[in-house]
Amino acid sequence: MSYKIRRVEYFHATLVDQPGEAYKTFSSLSGLGVNLLAFTAVPVGPNRTQLTLFPEDPGKMRSEASRAGMALDGPHTAVLVQGDDELGALVDVHERIYRANVNVYASTAIADGFGKYGHLIFVRPDDYERVARALAI
Repeated sequence: MSYKIRRVEYFHATLVDQPGEAYKTFSSLSGLGVNLLAFTAVPVGPNRTQLTLFPEDPGKMRSEASRAGMALDGPHTAVLVQGDDELGALVDVHERIYRANVNVYASTAIADGFGKYGHLIFVRPDDYERVARALAI
């Protein structure tokens, strides 16, 4: 199985849950030259949504978002796995995490339909260095 594992940093931004807010955020970040590797969005109350943003360049994200007046929480660390989508693609990585006795407290993965996948893995901050050693990142 072919895959690449790397450490990524992410930031949270909380938005009012109404039409166009994600568009405004993505448009603003794009206009500032911030490239995103991934993002997730989850509701955090009746009128709020939390975006989790994974920039390619966390330093640029911090400086440009600050200049634009965007409130961010972070950076936090996660693991990004990208590879060939095949049966059992997630097994090896999760076995290594298991053998390191680290609990994955959140995760999301998606296949692109063209033979590749991306997988975000979240572990508790106290476990991050142990999982980084187990995954050789």
